[in-house]
Amino acid sequence: MRKHLVRVYPSKEKLEKTNQLAWKMAEIATDKAPIGSEVTEMIINRIIDNASVAIAAANRRPVASARAMALAHPRTGGATVFGMPNNQKFSAEWATWANGTAVRELDFHDTFLAADYSHPGDSIPPILAVAQQTEKTGKDLLQGLVTAYEIHVNLVKAICLHKHKKDHIAHLCPASAAGIGTLLGLNTDIVYQAIQQAVHVSFTTRQSRKGEISSWKAYAPAHSSKLAIEAVDRVMRGEGAPSPIYEGEDSVIAYMLDGKDGKYEVPLPEVGEAKRAILETYTKEHSAEYQSQALIDLACRMRTQIMNWDDVKEIVIHTSHHTHYVIGTGAGDPQKMDPQASRETLDHSIMYIFAVALQDGNWHHVKSYAPERAQRADTVKLWHKIRTVEDPKWTEAYHNQDPNKKRFGGRVEIIMSNGKTIADELGVANAHPAGAKPFARPDYIRKFDTLTEGIITKEERNRFITLCENLPELSAAQIQELNVQIPIDQLINNKRDNKGIF
Repeated sequence: MRKHLVRVYPSKEKLEKTNQLAWKMAEIATDKAPIGSEVTEMIINRIIDNASVAIAAANRRPVASARAMALAHPRTGGATVFGMPNNQKFSAEWATWANGTAVRELDFHDTFLAADYSHPGDSIPPILAVAQQTEKTGKDLLQGLVTAYEIHVNLVKAICLHKHKKDHIAHLCPASAAGIGTLLGLNTDIVYQAIQQAVHVSFTTRQSRKGEISSWKAYAPAHSSKLAIEAVDRVMRGEGAPSPIYEGEDSVIAYMLDGKDGKYEVPLPEVGEAKRAILETYTKEHSAEYQSQALIDLACRMRTQIMNWDDVKEIVIHTSHHTHYVIGTGAGDPQKMDPQASRETLDHSIMYIFAVALQDGNWHHVKSYAPERAQRADTVKLWHKIRTVEDPKWTEAYHNQDPNKKRFGGRVEIIMSNGKTIADELGVANAHPAGAKPFARPDYIRKFDTLTEGIITKEERNRFITLCENLPELSAAQIQELNVQIPIDQLINNKRDNKGIF
């Protein structure tokens, strides 16, 4: 690995394009580095993982709405939409819109946390859709996805968007564009321009994940994916991009990130070096913000020591800066304590999540967010006794550069009315690669089976899993079938409507 220094250059100080970050990423996207078996297997795991959470969310309103918009853009030789029959195809960017929303709706797929937050699996829908529309093979798809994960993870390691209240799709979009470039076998200059366009159009604010969090939280990555596909398309037609997009005098660094004196060191593999960044990422066992994963497991472990919830005086969660300020009381969001809050908001309230997990001893992607669950009197009472505090120890562990030493959990103190304190801590979730029960292929398949039970047929389940497990050998025709179909009468918004503009 190498570290590429990124800083702002005044217009009078020319920066050759070959020394720009976008070019360095494009070089990685267009090299021919071999892909190891571990990486291949993990890509397969994440395709299965994405499909499982997408199908579980298929009839939720945001997903159904996104699907309805996609169905207004049919295309012969296009891409498939989750749930819909494989013989119905739609324009790749609109299929991506529907599929990306479905994957993101439950907040239940893979994650990587470092200087910023990310869900690298959000790149799978656009790259798969383009692969289907352009008739690429399983090997092509694999290479594209490996690139997207590599670029995304390394941007997240180096450049913090949250610090400046920018949403994390600003790293997702260029990663997706780079992955599409690899998939299509584009040259370095085209990928370079596509990455720059993708960066330019994808900077948005973090209000999408603040206060009254709406369905846009699920739409945002899908929006990024559409932007990435369109950026690549424009550049393939000969169009250029604002340049240098990271280092320019009026660039995103200069005016949206650390400013004109800002400097970043972005780690990147050498050209020809194997891309292994996906192995540093991790999926979710529980349908909730990743920083709550270890704390859910901890709550389930601690609950046996409490006989009566009324005996709890206070619960203090000592955790990292990010957890405290994003999903904890440090955010200052009254909505995080509101029993009437949306699912999206509750998903970003560790106080609510810890209270429910402590009482129930488990976490369910539907039941744990149900209004009747959120509004239960004893839960509300317990929930409002919980607060978070930042602990420098956990902040340091959160940012540890060694993936084996990163920690995303915290220490919990449950203070009882009689003065007794029950304390315990957990650094990583059980399902984390360094956790008590790291997720492996059988776990991904079990998650798929749990989330799709009663929604798809056994035959469809077996057909899809078999395709996934043979990804590198799939023909272009088989990639066209890499989709999970739901019996059409069980899928709402299964045909074109006239409700909107499209």
